[in-house]
Amino acid sequence: MFNQTHTFSNSVKIPLVGLGTWLLDDDQAAQAVRDAVSAGYRHIDTAQAYMNEAGIGEGIRSCGIAREELFITTKVVAEAKTYDEAAKSIEESLTKLGMDYIDLLIIHSPQPWVEFREEKRYDKENQAVWKAMEDAYKEGKVKAIGLSNFLQDDIENILESCEIKPMVNQILAHVSNTPIDVIEFCQEKDILVEAYSPIAHGAVLNNKEVKVIADKYGVSVAQLCLRYDIQLGLVVIPKTANPEHMKNNLEIDFEISEEDMETLKNVEQIQDYGEHSYFPVFGGKLT
Repeated sequence: MFNQTHTFSNSVKIPLVGLGTWLLDDDQAAQAVRDAVSAGYRHIDTAQAYMNEAGIGEGIRSCGIAREELFITTKVVAEAKTYDEAAKSIEESLTKLGMDYIDLLIIHSPQPWVEFREEKRYDKENQAVWKAMEDAYKEGKVKAIGLSNFLQDDIENILESCEIKPMVNQILAHVSNTPIDVIEFCQEKDILVEAYSPIAHGAVLNNKEVKVIADKYGVSVAQLCLRYDIQLGLVVIPKTANPEHMKNNLEIDFEISEEDMETLKNVEQIQDYGEHSYFPVFGGKLT
């Protein structure tokens, strides 16, 4: 059972493996939480945009584990770009989750999804959202605050004006798509990097080169991919509603050699994620 944690500067601990819940509705999310906790997970990741916070909260209340033993992440919607909008969204998440506090609160994207990676950077707007998150942190409503999908210039914008440094940047990072420059920048700034879609939405599972390396270690491609991110110093949040996959995703207590890590870093980049090439709940913007 893989149960290691990372400790933030404020002594809050985050488990290195969490459960992603994107595309699960409330009922599925509630059951996924119960199954995940039963398998040994203590870290659950959701977002306002997933529209399943109520289900996550129900799963937590019915999972048989005390709230204090769990680490729950949610994310401010990408379209909330004022202090008031962010503050309102935090209250809405607390209400939907049915919680007194959130362990980690993240800005889901530096731009609204329909403008993702376009020219407008929303610098001042993101600083205002960050201020609302800092205030929620000071009030004890959240235990840690961070970012998602932020590039280096987006992060530098927050660092220029913040009172509390971002503790996390959650990004797409997996075998065949490893943004080393962003990862290294975050690590230099003592910002933990979390990898969402660490198994590439499943698109890497049939890669023959990766399969050869997985076979070498006697593990699945999914397990190899999770271990790869862990060895880069990342937290991983694989999404699944399958209890068997949940258990397998925790069985990653092995070591990939430096040589094989280099090979995996240089696997040809995936260009097509199939049905997941779009963020359907985020306005249809290409990933």
